[in-house]
Amino acid sequence: MVPNPFTVGQSVKSDRFIGRTTELASAFDQISAQGNLALWGSPGIGKSSFLNVLADPQAWQVRGYDPTGAVIIRLSCLDIVPFSSTAFWTEVITQIKDYADNSEVRQEAQMALNQGNTNKDGLRQVLRELGKRNRYLVLLLDDYDNAIRPQPGYDDNAIASFVSDCRNLCSHARESQYLSMVLTTLRRLNELGPKLRPGSSPWYNHYLFLPIKTFNDNEVSALLGDINFLMTPDLRDGIREMTNGHPALIQSAGNLLHRELRQHLPAGKPPNPHAFAEDFRTMTLHLYDSAWNLSTGVEQSLMMLVALVNLKGKLQGKRYDLGDLDVIFSQKERELSNLVDQGILSLKSRSGEFKYAFASSMMEWWVVEEMENSTEESLRDRQRIFLNLMSHRQAESVTNAIRWLWKNKDELPTILEWLTKVVTAFPKGIL
Repeated sequence: MVPNPFTVGQSVKSDRFIGRTTELASAFDQISAQGNLALWGSPGIGKSSFLNVLADPQAWQVRGYDPTGAVIIRLSCLDIVPFSSTAFWTEVITQIKDYADNSEVRQEAQMALNQGNTNKDGLRQVLRELGKRNRYLVLLLDDYDNAIRPQPGYDDNAIASFVSDCRNLCSHARESQYLSMVLTTLRRLNELGPKLRPGSSPWYNHYLFLPIKTFNDNEVSALLGDINFLMTPDLRDGIREMTNGHPALIQSAGNLLHRELRQHLPAGKPPNPHAFAEDFRTMTLHLYDSAWNLSTGVEQSLMMLVALVNLKGKLQGKRYDLGDLDVIFSQKERELSNLVDQGILSLKSRSGEFKYAFASSMMEWWVVEEMENSTEESLRDRQRIFLNLMSHRQAESVTNAIRWLWKNKDELPTILEWLTKVVTAFPKGIL
């Protein structure tokens, strides 16, 4: 029996990593020059998998880069509980002590720990020793969001001090030539962390910003592997519409398709599209929930407006009045562009005009479900945001449209109808 080749619920190992050729080249170039990199992207987009490649010396060599001299340390900021700058620097220096390949470097790290020098100055001490041995530190920091958000015992002042120390190490200290820092976040750094003070230099301006986006068609085909050749064009289009090239969604779809092939084809039975649709929904719910909860109130409201506009085409002759939303969309292009960058929305040309639509039919389903299951109390809270986007009259039209959904739930598409392309192609689509 062929093992299921798809990875669900964890990062992909470096030897199974697909695509991102341009992004990896930029990352390796930055590291080789002891520069710094800030990767950002939505949940499940592949940031941790990307770090797996950067942490693997063999992956460096395969791509033509020399890992000689690089002391690679990787940690997730979510693993430091509770987070504090002291706990962070202690963990970094401890890992150097445990994993550096040079005894003098390990001894210097141990000395810093023994002296209680667990701060940026302690790491500078270790970096100097690395430089003497013709080595440099590659510090891979996953989930950096956790290091720049307030927590009990770790307030805004502590965060400002921490990011200032990181900036000093990476760009001002003499030892910066022996350090390359690569971090991942869910949103761009300029949208996170401490607010800039008038006249101050941005605490994040020493990083090269690199977005991790959804896969292109070639990367999707490569990820689907052998299963890709067992599908008709209709089924491939359906998977594309359902996932929008989002790696975690494709891994989930591939995992389930592989299961259906393994279970049904040997017995000569057609795969079950209903089971596929329900299992896919269950397997991926947390990704839509995360994308929704990580969005700002304005971004959530814009998603609801886009869903309401597009939902009219899915209802059986039923209509509701939303007024003219084009002015609102034109005034909120920055927020809409953020949603496009995150792979939530796409900008499509229709009849010569560019219109926003959901990149993934499943994310659109989630937003409709969110409206369908909202309450009068949550709708009143949402209306306050609507009033910042539109006139009172138009805000009332939108809230009435949501109430209309409550009263006409039977008219809303089912999960199978949201996956129409996949479901209709499924019985005859897998050969």
